Amino acid sequence: MTTPDPLELDVRPQLQRGEEPFAAIMSATERLQPGQALRLVAPFRPAPLFAVMANRGFAVSDRRRPDGAWEVQFAPLEGAAPDAGLAPGSAPGAALWPDPSMTLDLAGLAPPEPMVRILEALAALPAGEVLFALLDREPMFLFPELTTRGHEWAGNFAPDGASYRLLVRSGGPDRGVDHG
Repeated sequence: MTTPDPLELDVRPQLQRGEEPFAAIMSATERLQPGQALRLVAPFRPAPLFAVMANRGFAVSDRRRPDGAWEVQFAPLEGAAPDAGLAPGSAPGAALWPDPSMTLDLAGLAPPEPMVRILEALAALPAGEVLFALLDREPMFLFPELTTRGHEWAGNFAPDGASYRLLVRSGGPDRGVDHG
């Protein structure tokens, strides 16, 4: 069986119109065939997207093109399919975590407010305690920040697809944050 050619998405026109291309990029990843890569063309190197895509099970390679644009290829990692309906990047064994000691309903808040509130709550949560958050969308930019700060997470969309459910197990107050 041959691997399909990468799906190409050029976000330069969207960016020129002042539009945010993140939704189009996520939509393109959902249209990929098994084993198919996404080739993204952008006017700049979209480094923040690298961690987001890694959490979704993609390896990243990039290069500057002769025309000055950046070409980034996101290739699916073998065996990176979600486990038990959880998003790629979710912590293994999350089903064995204790019940949440804190619940945040963040539906209706515009980004970055949900991320800010989650990080603030985690800054005071003892290690091993679990926070549950209900959100309007998948918090892709939060995941790398949680990992950097020493927290584990597991999440998925509700069956109706109208909300995103997130569990975060605290690594301890302010763990991984440099205050010096």
